[in-house]
Order: sequence, then structure tokens, then C-alpha cells
Amino acid sequence: MGKFTAETISELKRQVCADVDKRKSDLIEISRQIHAHPETNFEERFAHKILTDYIADQKLAVTRGAYDLDTAFDVSISGGSGPTVAVLCEYDALPGIGHACGHNIIATAGLGAGLALSGVVEQCDGNLRLMGTPAEEGGGGKIEMARKGAFKGVDAAMMIHPSDADLARMNAIAVQNLFVKFHGLAAHAAVSPHKGKNALDAAVLGYMNVAALRQHILPTERIHGIFTNAGEKPNIVPRETEMDWYVRSPTIETLQPLKKRVAQCLEGGAVAAGCTVSFDWQGNTFADLVDNVPLLESYVRNAEIFGRKMTTEFLPGTGGGSTDMGNISYLVPSIHPMLQVAPSGVSLHSAAFADHAKGEEANRAILDGAKIMAMTAIDMWVSDSLQRQVKSAFGDGFVPDGVL
Repeated sequence: MGKFTAETISELKRQVCADVDKRKSDLIEISRQIHAHPETNFEERFAHKILTDYIADQKLAVTRGAYDLDTAFDVSISGGSGPTVAVLCEYDALPGIGHACGHNIIATAGLGAGLALSGVVEQCDGNLRLMGTPAEEGGGGKIEMARKGAFKGVDAAMMIHPSDADLARMNAIAVQNLFVKFHGLAAHAAVSPHKGKNALDAAVLGYMNVAALRQHILPTERIHGIFTNAGEKPNIVPRETEMDWYVRSPTIETLQPLKKRVAQCLEGGAVAAGCTVSFDWQGNTFADLVDNVPLLESYVRNAEIFGRKMTTEFLPGTGGGSTDMGNISYLVPSIHPMLQVAPSGVSLHSAAFADHAKGEEANRAILDGAKIMAMTAIDMWVSDSLQRQVKSAFGDGFVPDGVL
């Protein structure tokens, strides 16, 4: 711990908490504004502006449109020779139901933590990054940023996420989006159906094959899809149909063979109907989330101060979602804990959760999340022991195929 005594550390943590409290009304208002102006993948212009304008108003240099992404931002503060800690913000919404994942809370908790830490970074001999990461909901903004070198030199990365419970671990699994197109031959469905090749039959048979496959996959794996184009009119044998699928598995390495099995099921439907099929594995593969346990333990200890009790153990029945933070967790030691903003049982990505994301518990999570992350960053900066543990737990930094 060197020059940092228990009293010094306590005072540093008191300072960051006081800074967050000082900004309470600003953080809550920014969250409210982002919630009221939902924007989807890579279109988060309002959120980007309100966040970066506020940062600039605090006399901090902010790079807007960072890493060739119009709605990303980056703040970098060098305070010494210690570790570099990155605090991440998300602010994209979902189509149709707005901030039903509560990214307005993530944005402002990260904002509060980053600004509070900017006031003590030199005292801690540390380095700080406050990063705005767009398009988590399928676009994979963090992955795009990582490809441009955004996380080089970062020693620890953290963010919080709202939920219906306080959880240290999200237990996020790997996922990739698959767009499928079946190609048949149109014909009059009453006069000459025998001259057609029914692309809808191909899609339905493929869907049924995938449904049968579900009996034989891991209980922790998920395959779910929809029909996005099922034909034009009932009296025309469908010449083309389309489907949209998500394929999920516990790790990015186990995802690869599952993707192959799903594709074989869909190909079988095409063969049976005399059609052809094309696959488009869209966008970025989201990796599973590998929590850095020593860093997470520090977060949990700090969270207890605010009455938020949680365990670093894996809890059955939690998780199943996916995040591009998983990819970052393979590149640098990372944590992604969850803070309760809604009653137990209220599901993310629901209209009910969107309502709770602007309520009093959401406001409390903004303030608590900012303080807990700031206190955890201080622990990382001032504790040589924690730095060694975090590095040891991360290992040699093996990055599986598909992470970048």
C-alpha cells in the first residue's frame, strides 16, 4: 500500500462520494433526459451531446466521435505512474420500448464515477479513462472501439448495469446474430403449385429442426428466432423467406460448434423443400463475460457500505443475457455488476423495466453505482496487493478466436 494509509484511503473515498453527492441533481437530470430521448445503435446523438457537453463544462478535455464512431467519446487523465482504470458508459436504447435496459443509468453512474475520480487521480498516482461506448444492444460498440486500440494500456475496466436484484456477476454468455434467407421458386399456389419450390416450407422445416435440436443442447444454451418475411400473398408459392436468429452458448469457444449445428438444421429444411439457403452471421460476436474476481471482491466490499449485499459466487438462475463487455473482459481485467432498480421478477427489456429505469430506485442506483465504482478504482490505484491479484487472476491474456 506504500504511502497510502488507511486514513488516507478513507479520505480519498470520502472525497469521491462527496463529489457524486454534489452532482446529484445534475446526474439525475441527465439520466432523465437520456431516458426521455431513446436512441438505438450508433444513433445516440442526443445522449452523446448531453454527456460530452457536461464533461466539457467541468473543464475536462473530451474526445467526441472517438475511435471513428460518431457517438463514442473518450476522456483520458494522466495522474501518475500507477494503473489505468477505465470507467465505461452505455447510453443506447431498444427499438420500440426505449430504455428498457436502463442504459441511462449506466451512462450517468459512469459519468458520476469518472468525474469524481478526476478530482483524486493525481493524489492516487493513477490514470483514468472515462469512455462512452455506443451500441451495446447488438451493435458491439466496445468491440469496434477495441479494434481501434481503445483498451490498450488499460489495467482494469468497470461499469454497472441495472437489474431487478443486486448481483456481483451478470453471468453473461456468448451470442451471435444470424440472418437466414431461403430461396425457392414462385408459382401459382392453386393453378400450378407443383411448379414451385416453397421457401416458406423450407423455413418452417428449418425452424422445426432447430426446435428439435433444443432437446440436445446444454441447458445453458439458447437458440431463438423469428420469421421476418414469410411470403407475399397466399396464392403465390413463396419464392423467398427470411428469418432472424440469436444463437447463445456459455462461452465464445462453445458457441462455434453450436452455430454449426443450427446452420445444419436450417440447411436440412432447405434440402427437404428443394430450396437453397444463405447465411449471414451478422455483426460482432459477443463473448461471454469473464469477471475478474479480486476486482469484483473490492467492488462487493465497497457496495456493502451502501447496504447492497451480494456475493461473487455464481448464482443459479441468474444471467443468460449477453453484452459486448464480455469481449473487453478477455482483453483487460473487467467487472460488470448489477444494481437493483426494479422489484424482483421485473424483466430487463420489458415496458415495466423501462418505467422503473426513471424511478427513485434508478436514481439511487446512479449515485450508489458512481460511488462504488469510484471507491473500487481508488482501491485499484492505491493497493499494490490488489494490483498483483487482479493481474494474476487475469492470467496470460489468452484471447479466443472471435473476440475481436
